[in-house]
Amino acid sequence: MLYSILADVVVAIHFLFILFASVGAVLLLKWPWVILLHIPAAVWAALIMFMGWICPLTPLENRLRVMAGEAGYQGGFIDQYLMPVIYPAGLTREIQIWLGLGVILLNLLIYSMVIRRYRLNKMKNKK
Repeated sequence: MLYSILADVVVAIHFLFILFASVGAVLLLKWPWVILLHIPAAVWAALIMFMGWICPLTPLENRLRVMAGEAGYQGGFIDQYLMPVIYPAGLTREIQIWLGLGVILLNLLIYSMVIRRYRLNKMKNKK
């Protein structure tokens, strides 16, 4: 039971990391220091996709599932709703590359908005 719970926690962390790497730049609007965490996370996420690597969280989660005596991803909220997002069926190398490009483009868009807002606030404060 404990290993099953730990595996679910790993999946939740995995999902939150993907979310943060994809759209975490929005947090810069409130907390500019987040850039120190976000840029490495976004670069890592893109590298995983471009290089076809396996995130270290995946084998960890699978090992915990085996230790829990589980054969697969059955049951529970996390398995039902988060697993298909993290491990979509039919994920190909081409799709991975497009996902990596999507992460980069989305973050470039968000960063351009953050920079624009920063510049506008800076100009406003000078007046």
